[in-house]
Amino acid sequence: MSRAHHLGATEGTFMKNEIHPEYVACDVTCGCGNQFSTRATMAELKVDICSACHPFYTGQQKFVDTAGRIEKFNRRVAHRQALEEGEKA
Repeated sequence: MSRAHHLGATEGTFMKNEIHPEYVACDVTCGCGNQFSTRATMAELKVDICSACHPFYTGQQKFVDTAGRIEKFNRRVAHRQALEEGEKA
């Protein structure tokens, strides 16, 4: 017994009609400038990180600073260090 038959699908029918979104060619643009084509339910996608700039694939560490989070963290650490030094004195 085939898997499709076991799941209740008739011969040649594996998806229900009229419930799936349109699957079209898609142009993807990354923040690093890389562009490539694939297929998706949208005609165009804009992404922040792709395989050309992601540290896992490139082997280089890169910080993606969203809304100044790194600066905010550094200010918080510096403030705590200043408080600790004031308590030691």
